[in-house]
Amino acid sequence: MSAASREPGSSTVAPGSGGTSPSVPAEASFAETALRLGGKSAEEARRTGAIDRADDQVEALFQPQYQTIHSPVHRAVWDRTLPVELFEATLESTPPDVQAVMGHSLDVVRRHKAAGTLLNHEGKIADAVLADLGAVGYWGLLVDRAYGGSGAPLRSFMPFLTQMALVDPTVAGLASVHGCIGAVDPVRTFGSEEQKRRFLPKLARGERLSAFALTEPCAGSDLTALRTRARREGDFFLVTGEKLFITNVAPGRTIGLVCLIDDQPAVLIVDLPEQENEQFRLVKYGLYALKHTYNRGIVFRDFPVPAANLLHVPKGNGLTIAYHGLNLGRVALCATAAGNLRLMMASMIPWANFRRTYGQPIAKRELVRRRLARLAGLIVGCDALVAWCATLLDRGYRGEMECIIAKIFGSEAQKEAAIELFMKTHGGRAFLHGHLFGDHVHEYLAPCIYEGEGEMLGMALFKSLVKQHGVTYFEPIGKALAETGLVGLSPLQPLKLWKVRRALVPYARWWLGETLRPKRRSEMGPLPAALREHAQFAIRGLQSLPRQISAVMRKHQLRLTDRQCRMSELSARVQKLVVILVASLYAARQNDELVRAAADILCQDLARELTGQRPSDRYFRALNDLGAQIAEGKFAPIAGLAPDTILMPYEP
Repeated sequence: MSAASREPGSSTVAPGSGGTSPSVPAEASFAETALRLGGKSAEEARRTGAIDRADDQVEALFQPQYQTIHSPVHRAVWDRTLPVELFEATLESTPPDVQAVMGHSLDVVRRHKAAGTLLNHEGKIADAVLADLGAVGYWGLLVDRAYGGSGAPLRSFMPFLTQMALVDPTVAGLASVHGCIGAVDPVRTFGSEEQKRRFLPKLARGERLSAFALTEPCAGSDLTALRTRARREGDFFLVTGEKLFITNVAPGRTIGLVCLIDDQPAVLIVDLPEQENEQFRLVKYGLYALKHTYNRGIVFRDFPVPAANLLHVPKGNGLTIAYHGLNLGRVALCATAAGNLRLMMASMIPWANFRRTYGQPIAKRELVRRRLARLAGLIVGCDALVAWCATLLDRGYRGEMECIIAKIFGSEAQKEAAIELFMKTHGGRAFLHGHLFGDHVHEYLAPCIYEGEGEMLGMALFKSLVKQHGVTYFEPIGKALAETGLVGLSPLQPLKLWKVRRALVPYARWWLGETLRPKRRSEMGPLPAALREHAQFAIRGLQSLPRQISAVMRKHQLRLTDRQCRMSELSARVQKLVVILVASLYAARQNDELVRAAADILCQDLARELTGQRPSDRYFRALNDLGAQIAEGKFAPIAGLAPDTILMPYEP
């Protein structure tokens, strides 16, 4: 998949230390201001500022009440009362016609899989499968009805991806590539009426499958390093450059192409020709992940694209478009992970009951039961985050921080489950040809990179979380220091404090308010006792963060831009607390006691990571009991999955 996250150095915070403070243009972004005041090079400040401005432009696309400062995570940390209701997912209500499309799509893939026609001679999803899916409306699920699609709500679409992943994860992933980060979202969101009528019906029918060409050999996380350019000649742009790691690209498909036009990022919707030529060439390479779909590079040499295909963004540019679609893709990754985790569990249970050591099935061993219980917790966590994020996006929230949390949790859960739970339970058989782990291990690990590498996304989350606080309180202090020619700020230097006293007053008032005024109690509806305790723990943790975060910003000041480990740790703390809150609220609304028990296990695990406490015997008993019931086939989220084949069976 072609995707990127923001440069970790762009996670800028409080100015106030460093070398001689340069002057800062009035129109400079928060990131650029902080870096320039911190003595960073003009080039680094310019590049980081460009990313920061693109982020601001994405914000402007949303109604004020749905922007980041009003998002659930931001309010949970900085508001005086945590809005519990914003962490609850709505119940799924899928329109009947959308349900029909989803059901027919599942039937198409099941039929081809049973007939052995799912893959072509190259081991890729066959064209006949893609065409049959188009005929039943699969590719148009996220296209508005006015343009031939179903207009499915995300609250329906994202859980459906989990269902499709149970049949075939690659087909599920292609729906995300096409509808979330491919050409569908850019045209639907930023296209003119003429562009929508020209492109969307074909994309909805699957006549033109799509991809998004963003990554370049030297531009991944740092999108300011883009080199692909398009120059205007008459009614066409001539594109020259190279793209890399583009999923779902093949001759005859449609891509959203990020390139430079007059040195500014832009997006062209490009219909690729049916065959390669001197102006358009695909770069083929071996890739362990995504092996059942085409992932290739593209080389353009004066490739003509109609000027009418340029997407226009009011007060924005191509990076604005790129960032918009990534949130959808991040939730889709978590949804697909939820399906893969279920497949792992369905494979573990038959083997755990078959394999005997010292006269007993390993399903009776505590360590194996622990793995099953832990896996159940990860499944419930993914389901909860998918439902929550989809709800927020349907309501109109930007949801950047929330979708980042879902992406990181889902990809890391899949990685942990594959290596620590799935592989270790199957032992040496996990590496046999034909085994789910051995054949798909790269598919389980690669999502940690897709749509932004996890740790870099974590720092992007931290930047979004602290940006308003930095702009409101620390940026004025930094500018005051620069105006007086001072360097740094310390309580041991009263002269400096006196000279910038006016800039310090607002921050002092905020700090006293946080110190002296207790947080107001957050109201929650009825919850089971254990889940209520987890939710309250998460709320207390989130509401304790403002002074901790601000103290770190005050301590490191502009040097925090280089304290990536500290930013990453704070971000991880926020993420774990949010997962605890969302999972406990989600499980409380489920009628299945095992789902609730799995959420309890997950929340206990995350809480211990935050507190450092040792597990209790009561926890181990709960773990063992849950694992035993899962081994007996009582875990409803995997109901209906066929037992996995045991490779190289033997006489017990």
